[in-house]
Amino acid sequence: MKKGQTLSVTEVNEPHLLKEPAAGVPDVIDTREEFDDMVDRFADAEGPLAADAERASGFRYGHEDWLIQFKREGAGIALVDPIALADQGVDWSSFNDAIGDDDWIIHDSLQDLPGFFAIGLQPRSLFDTEVAARLLGNTRFGLASVTAHYLGLVLAKEHSAADWSYRPLPRDWRNYAALDVEVLIELRVRLLSELRSQGKQGWAAEEFAYLLDQGSREHPAHPEPWRRVSHITALNNDLRGLAVVRSLWTARDECARRLDIAPSLLLSDAAIIEAAQRKPRNIRMFRSIRSLNERVRMHTGSEQDKMFERYAPIQRSVRPTVWRDAIIEALTLPSSQLPKTAPQSAGENANAPRSMKYWKEHHPDRYSRLQNARRVIAQIGEDTHTPIEMIVKPKTLRNLCWQDPLPDDIAGYLTGQGARDWQISLVAESLGRVMI
Repeated sequence: MKKGQTLSVTEVNEPHLLKEPAAGVPDVIDTREEFDDMVDRFADAEGPLAADAERASGFRYGHEDWLIQFKREGAGIALVDPIALADQGVDWSSFNDAIGDDDWIIHDSLQDLPGFFAIGLQPRSLFDTEVAARLLGNTRFGLASVTAHYLGLVLAKEHSAADWSYRPLPRDWRNYAALDVEVLIELRVRLLSELRSQGKQGWAAEEFAYLLDQGSREHPAHPEPWRRVSHITALNNDLRGLAVVRSLWTARDECARRLDIAPSLLLSDAAIIEAAQRKPRNIRMFRSIRSLNERVRMHTGSEQDKMFERYAPIQRSVRPTVWRDAIIEALTLPSSQLPKTAPQSAGENANAPRSMKYWKEHHPDRYSRLQNARRVIAQIGEDTHTPIEMIVKPKTLRNLCWQDPLPDDIAGYLTGQGARDWQISLVAESLGRVMI
């Protein structure tokens, strides 16, 4: 730097790139002996546990964890292959006992907790770094953004969408995975300090307890999962088109499950919708829809392209006649067997409409009530430096304002909607004054 030159704030606070863990890149633990050694090491250490998991979403059919990362001060980082350990009958209870009641530090915990509980991991206490960052008013709360903001560190993210079922895992993949837990313990310290200074530590504790409970529950499967096909609303009330969607989705899911491949690699949602709209009734019409006759090719312009190509033989094993037969089946169904239009929720627990145009045109009184409530929540958010979606979920606020008549006990209603005590104490009285 030249004499008399000063650094700008941006230059002074420039985040530092963290290239690899301080203790190096560990190998993957995939034998019972290595697992037992890891348990002993983590049992001898103390303090919270940093944890993360990697899946093969977009490549394999299931959503199970293919790699789990841990770190504890005094024990270092462990990269664990839960699939290989499960094949050897490994039980996680000894690891659970080794951690005891200490916090599990997880970023965006609802992504990982279900998988942890599914294999026998049982966290007893949680610290979610994403939720903590959101409570503190951060508008960017991905792990990379949070670590850059609070620790001045940038984490490489180039392998976030990798096929983590691939073995052996390359060193740079292992490095990426290890970095995800390398600084979580230090990050928790900084976030805790900020939560205390803003008087939000109690709020955070309630949120963490709620997330831990939600992550441990088995949630019921969607009764009609085919209705989740992207852009299905383009079919409106086309019942025959919905039948095509249902039939193609079912055929795709059966093949994907049997072949252990992501359904989207066999047939895209866009292809399903196109077939449902065009309804090909003969071979010529069917062949004119290219997406039904060509294997799905993924082009990302990155190393992912090579990962997807490893699944080409599986893709080719599913012939276009599978889709043609599914379409014919749907097109020849009697009217009595066609699906209904999207079912509408009913009763006092029904979710309110999302369209503000519908509120405004058909229920102006409710719309006015919602606008008043939103202004109250916005003011509370400004006063407490807290994002409004953390104070009360938009869906919960819509549901409350949709009630007619309004509940006498607003606090009780919010409790029934899943709101936590800190949220209820913050908003219930103020909402009661403006909800008329």
